[in-house]
Amino acid sequence: MKCSIVIRAYNEAKHIGKLLVGLSNQSLMPHEVILVDSGSTDDTVAIAREFGVKVVPIDKRAFTFGRALNMGCAAATGDILVFVSAHVYPKHRHWLADLVEPFSEPNVVLSYGKQRGNELNHYSEHQIFAKWFPNDSALPQRSYFCNNANTAIRRSEWERRPYDEMLTGLEDLDWAKKAQAEGGWIAYVAEAEIIHVHEESWATVRNRYRREALAMRRIDDTASFGILDFLRLLPANILNDLWHAFAEKKLLAEMKSIILFRYNQMAGTYAGYSGPNEVSDELRRRFYFPVSRAEKNGQSGREAAEELDYDALMKAPERYNFERDEAELRRQPRH
Repeated sequence: MKCSIVIRAYNEAKHIGKLLVGLSNQSLMPHEVILVDSGSTDDTVAIAREFGVKVVPIDKRAFTFGRALNMGCAAATGDILVFVSAHVYPKHRHWLADLVEPFSEPNVVLSYGKQRGNELNHYSEHQIFAKWFPNDSALPQRSYFCNNANTAIRRSEWERRPYDEMLTGLEDLDWAKKAQAEGGWIAYVAEAEIIHVHEESWATVRNRYRREALAMRRIDDTASFGILDFLRLLPANILNDLWHAFAEKKLLAEMKSIILFRYNQMAGTYAGYSGPNEVSDELRRRFYFPVSRAEKNGQSGREAAEELDYDALMKAPERYNFERDEAELRRQPRH
């Protein structure tokens, strides 16, 4: 199977180099890497071109998450389309091989991997990652949950079902829900782990959850998040995060961040939701309910020896170039 990597970006010069170094050191090398850039004014495009990445521009005024993905998919030639955010990086050199392994099962149409943050993420987002992306893999997964910061789909399925270009977010869940309704299997691969770096202001956090709530209203017409949900889930999540921080001896350092993050998460969600009924219980647990100690502290994935040493790799004098013919690519040593 040929794997095409599709990256959406806008002013990601700070992070995209690390991602491309990680992609350059995979045991399964991608067939190609495509950057869908929505008018970056920093060095994002220049860095990508150093690695031989194919750049597909999209007018920022016409940008939607679904439209950018569709443009990247249309430019790709691989059998498997792999989506990563520009501000992520693979944790180990077998990430891509692990992510696409479930496609050996013909019923699988989508696989997605684990996400964790680093020291730049808000404390509460670490709790969310632990809840959304557990340590146990699932094939097939019961719900249509996934996340396009670390996801792969079959190109043939995208040709049948392009991404909805009108959604304000959650285009990945919309696509997965439709594919699952038609009999497709979704695989969650805990071993396919990436580090997802978020450096967000509180206004950005609120806006992100607001637009995702607006999108969920279109995806699931039974979705709602009312004032009672807000009043119940806000203190529940704050108290749970404070308890984790206390157990980790980080309470004083993280208290303000926890309160502000959870308030803006729930305030944004409340502003975006409308409707008479509930989202499915499993999805509500993934999105809003606190993570337990067992979920957060469980272990899975590759041994530390398999992890990529980014400090050393970023200093390497040579840059891998993805723009090469397949014969040369096959001659490259695998690590």
